[in-house]
Amino acid sequence: MVTIEEALRIIGDQKINLKSESKPLEGALGYALSTSTVSPFDVPEFDNSAMDGYALCGLYKEYQLVGEVAAGDAKDIMLQDGEAVRIFTGAKVPKNSTAVMMQEKTSVKDSTLFLDEMPKVGQNIRKKGGQLTEGQAVFEQGHILNPPSLALMGSLGLSQLEVFSKPQVNIITTGNELVKPGEPKTEGQIYESNSYAISGALRQFGFQQHQKTQIRDDFEATKAGIKTALESCDVLIISGGISVGDYDFVKQSLEENGVNELFYKVFQKPGKPLYFGRKDNQFVFALPGNPASSLTCFYVYVLPLLQKLCGYGSYGLATYQFPIKHAYENRFGRPSFLKAAVVDGKVEVLDGQGSSMIQSMAKGNALAFVDDGEVLNEGDLVKCKLIS
Repeated sequence: MVTIEEALRIIGDQKINLKSESKPLEGALGYALSTSTVSPFDVPEFDNSAMDGYALCGLYKEYQLVGEVAAGDAKDIMLQDGEAVRIFTGAKVPKNSTAVMMQEKTSVKDSTLFLDEMPKVGQNIRKKGGQLTEGQAVFEQGHILNPPSLALMGSLGLSQLEVFSKPQVNIITTGNELVKPGEPKTEGQIYESNSYAISGALRQFGFQQHQKTQIRDDFEATKAGIKTALESCDVLIISGGISVGDYDFVKQSLEENGVNELFYKVFQKPGKPLYFGRKDNQFVFALPGNPASSLTCFYVYVLPLLQKLCGYGSYGLATYQFPIKHAYENRFGRPSFLKAAVVDGKVEVLDGQGSSMIQSMAKGNALAFVDDGEVLNEGDLVKCKLIS
């Protein structure tokens, strides 16, 4: 058995071979860049107006209007002292422009422009290269592409981006008692839910399951199912069958398939019977079968590895500290990730902390970490991982 810290260190220390690919701009959200990016030109490429108004030459309160410039116009206009042109947001500012005055602070009579206040040099003009200069670094390798990143890449004219590939993930659920939702069940059977939680958590963080399989509690079936799943994935996630019961065949089946154990069992609650192994460049997590345990282990242990395999610079859910709304003592005998709700900047440990109880997790939005035997008073700070 390992500690939480040892388990996370083992996962973080894994040497990996990152794969890269070219993705179209519209399909690159959530990917990490595999190369650094520099600007191919100045941004903006020309002085342009920050708003609708008038481009002015000189600092006066009256000007002679001599034309108009719309966004996208390529014409060059040379203003003379005391002249102005009507201009629109994003339009190229004429040469010799001193400032742009917003239209709300102007009036026009015939061809004369009147200002309500004196302009200031450079006001409302976006200068060439004001955001980026040609050759300037934009993003380093490993930058995770969010919507603003895609906008910036698009503004640079980049339609294809070089990114690290995301891992292919297969899911196996085990258990004779499991029935697919929507199908009839008999006494002693339950509806299978863990695969929906895991595949949903994958999508939540930008991953997709490649294949999902349900296997009965039988050694040969389990061994064959794992062999098949390993043929088409980078990461295999197994739910159930990893404990020490008479019908728990996962650990032995993994050994038979050449998977090397890196750790088995973590001193924690929930999720003690957690397995992590490796076969060449493939990784396997065998999660406990109880729903809350399974999903907790995904958030704490599986997610960091998936993000590492994507080339992310940092992995895992960020940890925040919040004051607790009430006194609490951890009497579970192990360090615990507790189902909790963070509301208005305070954390509340929820009822229903059993490993099989998923309702409290569904109503919460955080995992609150409380050490073994720790006693908390109202207002004490608690480490929390936000899960939604």
